[in-house]
Amino acid sequence: MSDLSFTAVVPAAGIGSRMAADIPKQYLSLGGRTVLEQTLARLLDHPAIGRIIVATAEQDPWFEQLAIARHPRILRVTGGRERADSVLNALAHVETDWVLVHDAARPCLHRLDLDAVLAAGQQPQGAVLACRVRDTMKRGDGEGAISTSVSRDELWHALTPQCFATVPLRQVLSDALAAGCVITDEASAMEWAGFHPRLVEGRADNIKITRPEDLGLAGFFLQQMNESKI
Repeated sequence: MSDLSFTAVVPAAGIGSRMAADIPKQYLSLGGRTVLEQTLARLLDHPAIGRIIVATAEQDPWFEQLAIARHPRILRVTGGRERADSVLNALAHVETDWVLVHDAARPCLHRLDLDAVLAAGQQPQGAVLACRVRDTMKRGDGEGAISTSVSRDELWHALTPQCFATVPLRQVLSDALAAGCVITDEASAMEWAGFHPRLVEGRADNIKITRPEDLGLAGFFLQQMNESKI
């Protein structure tokens, strides 16, 4: 992997309504910094990431208050209504051949996992960090009861970062949005276009902060990571 060969895109325009907080979850305090600062620090620490493009809400008053916002390798752009819109807006500013997209609210990314997905993503299909489903899976009937059990064989939780060639990802996202496709992550858009991204097994503690209880858990994981220097 050559130095500074990747651009990282971090969509951060969401409001995180399930956190029931007064400010978006990416600006909540975590380990003496904001969640977003913790996430960006993990990416800035990698020598292959030359630039990070953060897509925030147009009227976001918090980002520019962060010291990290003035880092020379960070560019802020305006995000969109949905995650895919934010990513597509950011991709317009990507100049590298390869790009990775990482959730703003995933601050517990391990360096070895980042190394692995960057290495695996440098091929036409791209790559997605993921972890295997461990629990018995149930499909609901829409009325609060179990419809059926689902085999967990070859079921994975999709995580981020997700790494792809820049030009195909930009085109696929644009086409999928124009077609009204429901895009849950970048891999789902690539799948819609016929690609088969590689699954890169990562750590289960790479959690996405979604609910209030996740903040404490992420703090614990970060403390463990800092103590072990990973």
